[in-house]
Amino acid sequence: MMSSHGAGKGVLTGRSVVYGAVVFTCVAVSIMVVGRYNAIQAKDEAVIASWADVEATYQRRADLIPNLVQAVKGSALHENETLKAVTEARARVGQLEGEGGIVHNLSKLEEYQAVQNGLGSALSRLLLVVESYPDLKANSSFRDLLHQIEGTENRINVARKRYNDATMGFNTQIRTFPGNLVNNVFLKLPRREPFQTTQGSANAPVVTFSG
Repeated sequence: MMSSHGAGKGVLTGRSVVYGAVVFTCVAVSIMVVGRYNAIQAKDEAVIASWADVEATYQRRADLIPNLVQAVKGSALHENETLKAVTEARARVGQLEGEGGIVHNLSKLEEYQAVQNGLGSALSRLLLVVESYPDLKANSSFRDLLHQIEGTENRINVARKRYNDATMGFNTQIRTFPGNLVNNVFLKLPRREPFQTTQGSANAPVVTFSG
């Protein structure tokens, strides 16, 4: 027959096991929460950094356009409407420069994409018009400028893809278990919107000359 002393010892041992299990569970959950919390924050920072690259490449294109317009204006005197369209499209882009929080605001992001796509379309039309001016195409400085624009368009496409990859990684993190629980309780960060492809916007302006 088990003594009262032995029974009491058994009860204490059982309680210790329970307490130990509770402590272990709390520590494990805390480590999981902290790890997932930091992972979500890191993914969000990656989205912000990749969006900054998108803005920088678009800004480079905007900086090149005034030189392009001036060069075309000197040789293509009858293309005022096309030049005006490019200038106005760039002005609309300029109105959005300096606005913070675009990446976190869906309406601003859609507006930003729309004006950038508009500038890209206007630029494409201008480059097509240039085909009719052989003297302009033969100018080495002008050709160097076009090469810079072509390179910038390629960088834009790369930057947009990296941004979309970053948003996908972030969205996956906050929508899958246990990241969704950590985000809903502690961070409450919204889903990030990827860069949407519109009709024709996936193609960079073509800068190819014959002759």
